Amino acid sequence: MPWNNQSGGGGWKSGGGNGGGPWGQGSGGGGGGQPPDLEEMLKRGQDKVKQVMHGGGVPGPLLFLVAVIACAVVAWQAFTFRVNPDELGVVMRFGKFVGSYPPGLHFRLPYPIDEVRLPKVTRQNIIEVGRSSAGRAAGGTRDQRAESLMLTGDENIVDIDFVVFWRIRNAEEYLFNIQNPDSTVKEVAESAMREVVGQSNIQPILTQERQKTEEAVQALMQRMLDGYGAGIQIDQVQLQKVDPPSEVIDAFRDVQAARADKERLQNEAYGYFNKVVPEARGEAERILQAAEGYKQQVVNDATGQTSRFTQVYDQYKNAPEVTRQRMFLETMERVLGGTDKIIMDGKSSSGVIPYLPLEKLQSRTPASTEGAN
Repeated sequence: MPWNNQSGGGGWKSGGGNGGGPWGQGSGGGGGGQPPDLEEMLKRGQDKVKQVMHGGGVPGPLLFLVAVIACAVVAWQAFTFRVNPDELGVVMRFGKFVGSYPPGLHFRLPYPIDEVRLPKVTRQNIIEVGRSSAGRAAGGTRDQRAESLMLTGDENIVDIDFVVFWRIRNAEEYLFNIQNPDSTVKEVAESAMREVVGQSNIQPILTQERQKTEEAVQALMQRMLDGYGAGIQIDQVQLQKVDPPSEVIDAFRDVQAARADKERLQNEAYGYFNKVVPEARGEAERILQAAEGYKQQVVNDATGQTSRFTQVYDQYKNAPEVTRQRMFLETMERVLGGTDKIIMDGKSSSGVIPYLPLEKLQSRTPASTEGAN
């Protein structure tokens, strides 16, 4: 056996006079606190194994079983791999893609025949443009002005920070078609944003067209990445901050305030217009309706008077004397009906004829009755 080329050896209690542990080490640790000699330890270990094998200390089948278990463990480690729930196992054989595997345990050939990559296909990745990691650690302070300053279509400069949310859509394309996915996504995002901003005016970007800008950048990024065959899905583009450059932000704020005042005054003027004009139209319509009513009243009165006169004339033709007397009495009734009257009679000695004013007695009677009660 190969162990025979080593000299020495003994039982568990022997060990070249050092005594102590099973490998011949004493409690003194090699004497005087010095570290034990590695070669000496190997020799002693070989001697002990030879003694066990020749002396029948450990059965041969047990050693065989231990060897089989050790080989099985090594084979299991070499021929299997595990894919986590958020990953996809991509297997390459001699550098060529041969298949992808879902989460779980799978078999493979040992390296370097098979190589396994585990991209996280369900994780949402985040890329920031215009702000670095140091800026986030310092409370979100922007320090990447070279990325954030962009030229608009009306030749203004705008400072934009935005975030891109993306995930892996095709693991094979993601691993083999692009070299640096994070850098590629960031450069594509910056390029797409500059193109969209370069075709827009600054005012809509600062105010009401933020969502439209985000959607346009997302669609443009997706087209560019699909053209590269990157296997990446852009979930969302979100604008974090859109401002003029800090050097001119005060002037832009003054312009914004002036525009707000302009909009407010215009709205007030429109409100006054919408209030006064309907009132004037209503008043004009009322006057027209009143005039039309007066016209109808006058016409009807004239028509009635004409009809009455015609009827009286017809009666007058039939009985002129009676009609004249009736007309005289009716006229005197209208004239003298509301006046105080004194009747004079030349035949009377006093010249005044007393009469009983019945209307005054009728007006006094209710008052006298109430006083009596």
